[in-house]
Amino acid sequence: MKTVAGLSAIAIALVLAACSPQTAPGGPGSVEAIQARGTLTVLTLEGPTSYLPGEDGPGGYEVDLVRAFAAHLGVEPRFETRPSITALTDALANGEGDIAAAGLTVTAAREAHISFGPAYKTVTEQLVCHNGGPAPTSLAQLGRASLVVLAGSSYLETLQALPARREPLHWTEREAGSAMPLLEAVDAGEFDCTIADSHLADFARRRHPDLVVAMDLSGEEQLAWAYSGQIEGLGDALTAWFSQIHEGDLLERLDETWFGQFGDFNYVDVSSFVDRVETRLPRYEHWFEAAAEQTSFDWDLLAAQAYQESHWDPDAVSDTGVRGLMMLTLSTAERVGIEDRTDPRQSIRGGAAYLEDLYQRVPAGVTGEDRIWFALAAYNIGMGHMYDARTLAERQGLDKNSWEDLAQVLPLLSDPAHYRGLRYGYARGQEPVRYVQKVREYRALLNAQAL
Repeated sequence: MKTVAGLSAIAIALVLAACSPQTAPGGPGSVEAIQARGTLTVLTLEGPTSYLPGEDGPGGYEVDLVRAFAAHLGVEPRFETRPSITALTDALANGEGDIAAAGLTVTAAREAHISFGPAYKTVTEQLVCHNGGPAPTSLAQLGRASLVVLAGSSYLETLQALPARREPLHWTEREAGSAMPLLEAVDAGEFDCTIADSHLADFARRRHPDLVVAMDLSGEEQLAWAYSGQIEGLGDALTAWFSQIHEGDLLERLDETWFGQFGDFNYVDVSSFVDRVETRLPRYEHWFEAAAEQTSFDWDLLAAQAYQESHWDPDAVSDTGVRGLMMLTLSTAERVGIEDRTDPRQSIRGGAAYLEDLYQRVPAGVTGEDRIWFALAAYNIGMGHMYDARTLAERQGLDKNSWEDLAQVLPLLSDPAHYRGLRYGYARGQEPVRYVQKVREYRALLNAQAL
């Protein structure tokens, strides 16, 4: 009887196990189980370049990168924010999430407690101070500044590892989702300096141009996602996927979107831009949005182009006779049906229509954002010279459909050894290269103000 009862109990247990929704190939703690349930639980920190809540769902660099990985697994990401780095890493260690995606620096102290996937960005820790206040340029001067540091961050490890000093360093710790609130506190004069990763410091200076990078406090360090070591196969899945995207352009595109093509920092240029975003742009923003609805472009691209053209001055005029917010020639204005080039609304509508026309005329082989850069360059130099540049690219053994390759050969259009024999001849080919770069920079600056 005991034997029969035992067999019955085993049979019941097997039936219940077979019916359990938690069973999946590889067990409940596996990548297969994540795919079976259809969601990837992602722990993150709220910050302007990592995770930002919005009416249409969250956005941010980490959000976009996670979405790409989740799509690779065939699941949907479910984001959960934590108030601080310590709370984030504790939650991951407690099994509350599958991965932690929050721009975490890989350090020896952290690796002793949590697992990290492959690096996706290299940064340097920088001392960031307010212009006009104490801005130490050596470790010996560091004690002269009031310092605020992100609690639970790798920056604390860096400070604690500095060589012994006669006068010990003192600092204030603050909890936050990123170093951005601390950078803003420095900009407001609450503290002299803080520490931030180089990409975030660069981003912050586009919103707060009075911030200065005083010195580097570390060498190159790596950012990576942390993941739950209790999930079988997750580390291997991350390694394989990151190896794949490092060979593609996903990381480059995300850098463009969230950290921008800032170029070298120019205090006067950035300060003027920030001021004009507040004083000039509001008059015209709704017209940029209206024009964007009629074209293939986002309004921020049109606004950035207009700033490059005229600094949002409707009365701007050049020595060659182009004028208005979008600096249209008389013939171009007539072509797109614009009667008054100095009327901001007409100028924006006409400039957008002209850019759209150029965009449609770009050869079909040019795809993605390269197509936008081709159109912008043609706006500056003319489509004929762009065709010549494509011919020249082929002669140089380069890809005529790549903006990066075309930017290499466009300056050669001013060299008679290269432009002779081309259909449209001489052109100041360096100008469209700089033009496109500046539009991209201003677009990034504009987006930085909005976050």
